[in-house]
Amino acid sequence: MDAAEFRKRGKEMVDYVADYLEKIEKRQVIPDVEPGYLRPLVADCAPQDPESFDDVFKDIEKIIMPGVTHWHSPYFFAYFPAASSFPALLADMLCGGIGCVGFSWAASPACTELETVMLDWLGKMVNLPEEFLAGKDGQGGGVIQGSASEATLVALLAARTKTIRQVQSEKPELTETEIMGRLVAYASDQAHSSVERAALIAAVKIKNVPSDDTFSVCGSALKKVLDEDKAAGLIPFFFCATLGTTPCCSFDKLLELGPICNKENIWMHIDAAYAGSAFICPEFRHLLNGVEFADSFNFNPHKWLLVNFDCSAMWVKKRSDLIGAFKLEPLYLQHHHQESGLVTDYRHWQIPLGRRFRSLKLWFVLRMYGVKGLQEHIRKHIRLSHQFERLVLQDERFEICAEVVLGLVCFRLKGSNELNEALLKSINDAKKIHLVPCHLREKFVLRFAICSRTVESTHIKFAWQHISQLATDLLKTWEQNHHQQ
Repeated sequence: MDAAEFRKRGKEMVDYVADYLEKIEKRQVIPDVEPGYLRPLVADCAPQDPESFDDVFKDIEKIIMPGVTHWHSPYFFAYFPAASSFPALLADMLCGGIGCVGFSWAASPACTELETVMLDWLGKMVNLPEEFLAGKDGQGGGVIQGSASEATLVALLAARTKTIRQVQSEKPELTETEIMGRLVAYASDQAHSSVERAALIAAVKIKNVPSDDTFSVCGSALKKVLDEDKAAGLIPFFFCATLGTTPCCSFDKLLELGPICNKENIWMHIDAAYAGSAFICPEFRHLLNGVEFADSFNFNPHKWLLVNFDCSAMWVKKRSDLIGAFKLEPLYLQHHHQESGLVTDYRHWQIPLGRRFRSLKLWFVLRMYGVKGLQEHIRKHIRLSHQFERLVLQDERFEICAEVVLGLVCFRLKGSNELNEALLKSINDAKKIHLVPCHLREKFVLRFAICSRTVESTHIKFAWQHISQLATDLLKTWEQNHHQQ
């Protein structure tokens, strides 16, 4: 394919993507395929001779689309939103076109410098304390990670290195292995599984701190666990606080937890993967109060801020803590500006060496929506979640299982877990809308997350009528079976 054909085919592809997104609600939200559907539809091995673009293009609808779950459909209410917008898609094209691998400032100065400035823009939008911003001569700063899971892992590894060095300076007789065996990380029993996974990768113990009846961790619960572990000779070093948990969007009590972590010299990382985007709205910023006590903070613009995957924003108060954990300087990566103090080499802030020019997406989206446009997007989703909540509350067969704060509603039929499992199965088998469940204590609960950029009030009403009708049908058969027994 030469440049002339690329121009022509590029326009066709843009039209195809625009059509796909414009007409997405006509497509069934989850596919009908069975595992292994794709292999029989493609050749056994790559073609020896080149095929035409037309051949490839016509196979998109034939082979790919039948197996796609349409995350951007207004009938997709599962997981959390996956952001997407036309400005972000255009920026991603440019990113692919430039095709740089921005591991150091010298590898592509614009790639590094735009990222530093964009993370300052975003940090100011959520009103982060000054020390998290790079500014002209700050000690903190932001970095784009691939996911919140990576951000948690990076923070935990940095905390581990920092603690090991600290303990060794106080007790030189202890080996690194002895210290490692005594380190303990902590997170809420509602925290995302990626926190436990980070501890697994880092080869340190992790303990769940029990959450209260609002599914939040409070200071007294953390203090109790810390006191027990310190008495047993263990070394607490890391706590991951969650703002907007995955099961029910609950919020750990930062204002109680932060001072404890600071006093005990424990690194506090805040994972606000989904909820963090809402903090650009002044009426939700109070949910971030206590961030001033944290060492690192992360949220995903690729969830709820119209920047398509992947773009996970992470800030640290002291970038030297990250760089201290990951810095290696082989000759082939060195450049003559690196000691100037003005230069960031982001390879020292992350797990991989290479990185894409992801800040272009932020730059396009923040400029073309403006803060006001993004705030309106967030507020609309939250209005729609409260609309769904009201519909549920009007039906006495159902209950709401956790406070609705942002765009997630946790609800269930009053009754057994088996009944609710049957309801979820009938919803997802019908394939008109898509939901996923969670466990809240012993209860099997249905999650209804407002996800799509194009979702409207009509889609919410449709979803509720559909759920309500399926519940009616289910309860009838359930009662009949019950009487027969």
